[in-house]
Amino acid sequence: MTTHSATQKLILDCDPGVDDAVALLLALGSPRELGVLGITTVAGNVGPGLTARNARLIRELAAREDVPIHAGCERPLVRPPVDAGDFHGQSGLGTLPVHEPRAPLAAQHAVPFIVETLLREPVGSVTLVITGPMTNVAMAMRIEPRILPRIREIVFMGGARSIGGNITASAEYNIYADPHAARVVCESGLPIVALGLDATHQVRATQARIAALRTLGSARAQAAADLMAFSSSLPPYRAPEPGAPLHDPCTIAYLLKPALFTLAPVYLNVETDSALTLGHTAVEFRLEAARPTATRWATAADADGIFALLQERLA
Repeated sequence: MTTHSATQKLILDCDPGVDDAVALLLALGSPRELGVLGITTVAGNVGPGLTARNARLIRELAAREDVPIHAGCERPLVRPPVDAGDFHGQSGLGTLPVHEPRAPLAAQHAVPFIVETLLREPVGSVTLVITGPMTNVAMAMRIEPRILPRIREIVFMGGARSIGGNITASAEYNIYADPHAARVVCESGLPIVALGLDATHQVRATQARIAALRTLGSARAQAAADLMAFSSSLPPYRAPEPGAPLHDPCTIAYLLKPALFTLAPVYLNVETDSALTLGHTAVEFRLEAARPTATRWATAADADGIFALLQERLA
């Protein structure tokens, strides 16, 4: 099992997005353990202008204007853009009130920021957390391969195996939105923890869990509860369903408490050539001694433990 140092340095690459927003609140609310070097945004759940603004809104809510936000790629590497506005509302943040945040974006594009930041840091010292399409990270890897040894681990939300896809029959949205970028990342040879739908669908925003967050009284907890309530009001997750899955915060929960997840070593490949199964993640548990792997796939998640962590950090 990976153990993480007292302050684990990370770059958080995201496309906020309702559940990305909760992941950001959890990360920015855990400064003792997580040293967030920067947040990078990408086109995904909503367009690039909205994902960049939404990250700034959440940073403001978390009172963490010390963390720079760099806007990144505005479209996937190869395929046409595909958004998920139906699941995140017109603004990308459900029913949360939106305004122009006080603190601006950093001037530098996300990709050179990732490259320059990693090259400044020691070998094996920075974790990359990816909760959206992997365009920014794949571009950085292609432009400057010298960054690879600086990366300690990549923790991403994406993919599906036993549960099937959530945007097509076989593809999860983050991978489907830029499968070519996901393939670059998955073939990097770096240590990877993949938190796909098989695990995240076990972490549901039930009415009781949302109500418990509301009792905390903080603005951050209230916002997180509103975001989850919006998702859980959508047709696929409405009562009597147990509530919407809390996908992206699983990445931060893993960094804070790895024991909340059950992981298995796998070979992981991404389909990029088939129109029918574009973005499918081929997850192979049958390993060969001659072919080692540094990729681990989450098969189970402790939902109660994850929500307890959210309550602790958002209070």
